[in-house]
Amino acid sequence: MRSLIKGSGSVLPQNCVTNAQLAAQVDTSDEWIVERTGIRQRYIAGEGETTSTLATEAARKALDAAGMDPASVELIILATATPDHTFPATATQVQRALGCRGGIAFDVHAVCSGFLYALGTADSMLRTGMAKRAVVIGAETFSRILDWEDRTTCVLFGDGAGAIVLEAAEVAEDGPGILATRLHADGEHKDLLYVDGGPSTTGTVGKLRMKGREVFRHAVVNLADVLGETLDAVGMTAADIDWVVPHQANARILDATARKLGLPAEKVIVTVDRHANTSAASVPLAFDTAVRDGRIKPGDVVMFEAMGGGFTWGASLARL
Repeated sequence: MRSLIKGSGSVLPQNCVTNAQLAAQVDTSDEWIVERTGIRQRYIAGEGETTSTLATEAARKALDAAGMDPASVELIILATATPDHTFPATATQVQRALGCRGGIAFDVHAVCSGFLYALGTADSMLRTGMAKRAVVIGAETFSRILDWEDRTTCVLFGDGAGAIVLEAAEVAEDGPGILATRLHADGEHKDLLYVDGGPSTTGTVGKLRMKGREVFRHAVVNLADVLGETLDAVGMTAADIDWVVPHQANARILDATARKLGLPAEKVIVTVDRHANTSAASVPLAFDTAVRDGRIKPGDVVMFEAMGGGFTWGASLARL
């Protein structure tokens, strides 16, 4: 029994903000941002655009691609660090909007690794029979927790959503589906990437804070390790991978991780230049982009990977 990826979808807010536009508001420049991050633009949610509205649209597109009726979905897991409300879970609002009430719906909070955590959770639940079909979503409105006077962080992030549809099915050993997932966390490094607020501490939403140099160092090591661990779990090597779909944090992290694994750059899906870092949305957003432009095709072996605040990190290997 495996979880098969049957369709994907994604959505971006209407407002695209270029580096030049951002430089008119913040002490920065297009050259400074591109050189350090590879980012050229990002999308910022406007009035009426929330994590739930973006998540719902991405889910609808994924269900359309899968040719499935929303009413047949029994499980919705939404990865987000920017929910509409402290509670209820934003996934329940997506469930309501899609019209598939009565099943399971909840949020997962692992920041930039959230989609990997949600994917692993959904895969486990499908393989054990708790549901037959699932929608796994990563959606964020990170623009609402940014300090727009801190040029070291506000230039890095954007808003968006991506989703995939999973269906449980019995397949041959060399057939499609999620092959392996490995997840990790280390709370020792909380102060390197965090938000300085919360219901139980300050009673406020807070703003994002990050020590970028230290995060970079941990990211390259942790991501290379977990990719190797995931490949070892199924007896594969980096040469067996057709595509790597990484968390889109920084072009330099993507390059360094690929080099550490000996992966050619042309096998790595890169959207950070267009979307910036959309946290839990970045992996499914990049995946859907590459599916729709024809790069990722049925039968391909795809590695998903991400690292985020916590630290949390993980990887998942799938054959389409």
